[in-house]
Amino acid sequence: MGSGASLHYQQDLTTNSAMRYSLNLEATGFNFNTLTVGGSVDYLADFPSNSTLGGLTPYYGLGLGAGVAIGNTTGVMVYPHGNLGMRYQVSSPLSIFAEANAGPAIVVSSAGTGIGFGFGAKIGLNYRIQ
Repeated sequence: MGSGASLHYQQDLTTNSAMRYSLNLEATGFNFNTLTVGGSVDYLADFPSNSTLGGLTPYYGLGLGAGVAIGNTTGVMVYPHGNLGMRYQVSSPLSIFAEANAGPAIVVSSAGTGIGFGFGAKIGLNYRIQ
């Protein structure tokens, strides 16, 4: 159980694709006794669609994340992953999104070393600076 916050910078490549750079801060574990600082780089693209899906834009992507944990557990993690998400344009500069990601998590830490399965979800607001 945990919570976190992310700050994203997204650079459009085309009208339907972008690169997203993220800085992540997470507090996890009972009483939030581990702090993780990390980041990821993700390529995102809209699914080709002939319909508006009620204003929702589905997208997919591939990314690579990395993080460092300190606290009761210390270590590093690398997380190659795939993304699936939906975006809704509220107004011209503002949209909301929901996204899930999953992939192998490679961990070297004081609690042990190994490869496992990682997953996550995000909800948030995007504000497009024009």
